Amino acid sequence: MTNSVPGRWVEGAGLVLGPPLLLAGVLTRIGEDDFFPGQLAAYAAHPGRMVLSYSLYAAGVVLLWPGVTALARLIGSSWGQWGLALVVLGLFGRVFHAGVSHLAFQLVDALGLEEAQRVVAGTYGAFHVFKAANVGIMGGWIVLAVGAYRARVLGLVRCVALGLAAGLPLGVLKGSSDPISLVALAGLAVALVPLGLSVLKEGPAPRWWAVGLAVAFVPVAFLLGLTG
Repeated sequence: MTNSVPGRWVEGAGLVLGPPLLLAGVLTRIGEDDFFPGQLAAYAAHPGRMVLSYSLYAAGVVLLWPGVTALARLIGSSWGQWGLALVVLGLFGRVFHAGVSHLAFQLVDALGLEEAQRVVAGTYGAFHVFKAANVGIMGGWIVLAVGAYRARVLGLVRCVALGLAAGLPLGVLKGSSDPISLVALAGLAVALVPLGLSVLKEGPAPRWWAVGLAVAFVPVAFLLGLTG
């Protein structure tokens, strides 16, 4: 895995950080209604908390792609290849949902809560090409879990935990803080975080300047985005 793309450190970081960020995002909005009228009302009442919640969740979704790339490579068979393709397709869909949710929150600021709820209700079922990603969101984790079990990459318990991620709700403005969602995210953490630690320990530690550049990249990129 040393010569893999995107590389051991990116893959390991994705495995270690992705599931906890997803779980933190959901826990930050726990107690709110899981459907869009309640999510918009929660934003109107607590905008900072809801922005933090959805931001953590979106960051976790993005960080999962290098992690599942590493898992698929370890599986090595067509199960890993198909599982990776489906899961990454599903992650694209979740990023799209996050963008639409962000826009819906801005409608609350621009139009007020009631009007924003009316607009979202009237457009919620609109067609978009990422509807095709729903299959990947629901089925990709199961394919990866079966592949990981067949290849003996993960034990039975962790493979079952990985497959539980298929139960995570999908769509725009889904609170995902119900018990099923929490179990699914906990399963994802149980399956992937220990694997990420193993990946990070496989080779030599990075040079100090590489660590400094990586740490500095995030705030610099964020500031450039704000000014761009």
